[in-house]
Amino acid sequence: MTVLKTSLRNFFAHKGRMALSMIAVLLSVAFVCGTLVFTDTMTATFDKLFGSTASDVTISAPKVDDAQHTGIPDTVPASLQKTLVHVRGVASSYPDVTSQDVTVADARNKSISPSSGAPTIVSNWDPTETKAVEITSGHVPANGSQAVLDKDTADKHHLKIGDTLRIIAEPGDFKVTVSGIATFRTTNPGAAVVYIDTATAQTRLLGTTGAYTGFGLSAAKGVSDEQLKADVKAAIGGHYTIDTAAETKKKNQDDVGGFLNFMKYAMLGFAGISVLVGVFLIVNTFSMLVAQRTREIGLMRALGSSRRQVNRSVLFEAVLLGVTGSVLGIGGGVGLAVGLMKLMGNVGMKLDTSQLTIKVTTPVVGLLIGVVVTVLSAWIPARRASRISPMAALRDSGTPADGRAGRIRAAIGVLVGAAGVLALVGAANTDKASSGGGLLGLGVLLTLIGFVIVGPLLAGVIVRAVSAVVLRLFGPVGRLAERNALRNPRRTGATASALMIGLALVAGMSVVGSSMVASADDQLDKSVGADFIIQSGSGDMPLTPAAITSLKAVRSSGAVERFTDYTIVSTRIVTPTGTVTERISAADPSYTQDLRLNTTQGRLADAYRPNAMSVPAAFAKDHHIALGDTLTVTPVSGRTAHLKVAAITSDDTAIENGTLFTGIATARQYLPAGKMPGDFLLFAKAASGQQDRAYTALKAAVADYPQVKVRNQADYKSLIHKQVNQLLYMIDGLLGLAIIVAILGVINTLALSVVERTREIGLLRAIGMSRRQMRRMIRLESVVIALFGALVGLGLGLGWGSTAQQVLASQGLGILRVPWATIVSVFIGSAVVGLLAALLPAFRAGRMNVLNAIATD
Repeated sequence: MTVLKTSLRNFFAHKGRMALSMIAVLLSVAFVCGTLVFTDTMTATFDKLFGSTASDVTISAPKVDDAQHTGIPDTVPASLQKTLVHVRGVASSYPDVTSQDVTVADARNKSISPSSGAPTIVSNWDPTETKAVEITSGHVPANGSQAVLDKDTADKHHLKIGDTLRIIAEPGDFKVTVSGIATFRTTNPGAAVVYIDTATAQTRLLGTTGAYTGFGLSAAKGVSDEQLKADVKAAIGGHYTIDTAAETKKKNQDDVGGFLNFMKYAMLGFAGISVLVGVFLIVNTFSMLVAQRTREIGLMRALGSSRRQVNRSVLFEAVLLGVTGSVLGIGGGVGLAVGLMKLMGNVGMKLDTSQLTIKVTTPVVGLLIGVVVTVLSAWIPARRASRISPMAALRDSGTPADGRAGRIRAAIGVLVGAAGVLALVGAANTDKASSGGGLLGLGVLLTLIGFVIVGPLLAGVIVRAVSAVVLRLFGPVGRLAERNALRNPRRTGATASALMIGLALVAGMSVVGSSMVASADDQLDKSVGADFIIQSGSGDMPLTPAAITSLKAVRSSGAVERFTDYTIVSTRIVTPTGTVTERISAADPSYTQDLRLNTTQGRLADAYRPNAMSVPAAFAKDHHIALGDTLTVTPVSGRTAHLKVAAITSDDTAIENGTLFTGIATARQYLPAGKMPGDFLLFAKAASGQQDRAYTALKAAVADYPQVKVRNQADYKSLIHKQVNQLLYMIDGLLGLAIIVAILGVINTLALSVVERTREIGLLRAIGMSRRQMRRMIRLESVVIALFGALVGLGLGLGWGSTAQQVLASQGLGILRVPWATIVSVFIGSAVVGLLAALLPAFRAGRMNVLNAIATD
């Protein structure tokens, strides 16, 4: 009990020294709990939406793997309605027509599609829709010229009843007037939804009055969903997809589950990094607290306290720290989740904070992480404290360094780091990206562990080198700062390691990102011969026939020399090793001029002849295919073809790497008109000297089609740069928390170091050191520690990034580019961070009373 009282007294006596460590625990736990609350809320929101909108039984077209993407949804015959109304147990049957391959524009011809990537949905209005939404103003569509718009989209784009919308679909585009505004009964996670009448939906979205995309059935009283499903299947046969409400909900959950899980585990991965960085801070904090209390521990041992009691005393303080930080972190996590929900709302995915979901497991996980991590981090200092003999502790106020243990540690670190370097070298020299990726991951882990272990040894070398360049300019004050940084290499190494981890990951991702941009630019310059690349949005929807007609009309002006149609056809191919499902790129023969691809055998132009194709070298090797072989190729929903392998393409390009090619005329020969996908891309070649005129003309041709993007090569490069930079900004933002925790570690180390050196500081002030010189000494010590961490971290990151580029070279990442501007900026920024981190400890050191400081024991 006495030991526990002592622990409580020490904890509250040093609460100021514990504060920054507590903040590290708080931030780490908040990141974990915030991620869990945010993703659980998203999951619950989608589940509630799916559960509220599913009919008792749903009938839809049979699911076809890799179905052709024609821009028109798969359908079921409208004649099924006559059969369904007579099925036993059917209370009501409503046809459904829904399409997501649409673009909706306002009167200014601006797309109202969500920027978050959520779908734009146009559906027919029927009574089942009232399960999902309610008309809060206006009325349901009474004819083909009216439509209902969801309230979230209307508010975002300032649309109201009476406004005109233009719906652009594969069969054609048409205009409607907003006759009503519908509010979702549950949270709308971001989709833009437009409701039109059923007859218009059939003709305008499907191009026929003889089909629907499905039916929604309500069960009669006393009839279960499973029984109704069985009766419907008996009546119409098993050719269609028939699902109960529970099965529909499960399918929808599975559709979004992959995205939600990826987001969840990616964010938890970054949270784990911040937890790891926090470990260094906590270890340093308790190590310094134990060192400062060495004489006190000696007195406890002399008075009869056992090693176990001393150990338990320190660990009890860690438990208090972990519990306090975790409880605050759980609350912070809820706040972080709310902030993330608000942020998602700004980008178009609305999540209602009233539906915040906090599972019982979330605070439990947060508390466990905070307490376990804190206790494990404090265990080494606690063990070290318990091993101090009473006489040694009473004789010396500091913990003696164990030279032999340091040498063993350094040797282990060198061996682990060397093993990591060998793994990285092996990864860089591996032909296959899959095996290279495994070696890369192992190399990153081992080099990180190795450098953390060998940190104290590196501190002695790198700090001296940095000091020779930076600190010697400041005379005696600089030399004192250098000696302070070298006084305890283990502490300096641990403090710098926390910063090293975050900066290493930032540097590594920067190298990969810059290499991606450079490689893509190089491939575009070397491979792309077309002047313009035209696609719908991001290329996931086919261009509508009306847009293609408008574009190709530009040719008559003489500004455009030619166009190349390009689409993607889903097929099943019988190879010597078995049947495989593959997508084949089908294009006009002029595609060989738009994209210059190397071949290992044959000529690519021959692949565009009738009943011919090409395969990539890796595909040919894996499936034992030789030049001149004939493959049986069956397009999904089409007729079987026998295509001759006329060329084998090289795998040395990032663009269309691993793609099979055939002529678009060949694809059309074996696919019915209604199943032939539209153009996903359209390439254009300007007439000689007419690039600017052609660019302007093509832009003007699609002015009425906001979903269509005309890009020249410069635009395409800019798009790639933007996408890569967005990814890097997101990653750097998530790593920012780990770097913040590392900065707290520098502040805490300096603050505790100032307390530890109180008497020394008093003596320095007594012999003539001014307050300004004292503050400068503390600041310079912080700067050199930060630069040490930056040098090691950036060096590691450069090694990781360079190896990753070599691993991905076979996937098109052929150029290594080091973003030196970013690296130099981060290095300079680290010095600034070190300077700012020292402000408070330096201020405190400068304000010390000289006599009181000298009298401190």
